Amino acid sequence: MLTNILMLLVSAAASFLTILLLARFVMQWQRLPFRNQVGQFIAVTTNWLVLPLRKIIPGLGGLDMASLVAAWLVQALAVGIEYALRGAGLGGGLLVAMFAVGFFEVLRMMVWLVIGVVLVSAVLSWVNPHAPIAPMIFGLADPFLRPFRRFVPPIAGVDLSPLVLLLALQVVLMMIGSLQSSILPVLLR
Repeated sequence: MLTNILMLLVSAAASFLTILLLARFVMQWQRLPFRNQVGQFIAVTTNWLVLPLRKIIPGLGGLDMASLVAAWLVQALAVGIEYALRGAGLGGGLLVAMFAVGFFEVLRMMVWLVIGVVLVSAVLSWVNPHAPIAPMIFGLADPFLRPFRRFVPPIAGVDLSPLVLLLALQVVLMMIGSLQSSILPVLLR
């Protein structure tokens, strides 16, 4: 029971930190300002990990690779802690599996971040599009919605592109899970 509680706490903390790191990555990719409460929260809670990594990992084409690598390392470490709590030894194959599962978890978290941002942006657009946080949420959602808006025209002024995007993201989640479950046994041999 204690092991399950510890695994839950590690998973929750790692997931929360990973979501913050991925949000930081997307905000910097979209050149969104950090001069709001959410942006400041993200910066303050992730600086301790991202800033030292930036000295080692340079940006790539304007992308903050340190945030992505940090998210991957956090997830790989969480998987390693989970394996250790389950009593698995850290052999070579297990170490590779740890980083592979961490990679898939980062992909999954990125999809969930986009799902959350798209849902919040859809609700905000109907309820309070002038909220102080709205520009940041719309800025986070826009690069993912933009391709779908080209192909899904509004019907009677209602933008259905978020629904199509959410459906596509569910398919992506299924594909990530399937790919992970097919690759993991090969890595653990």
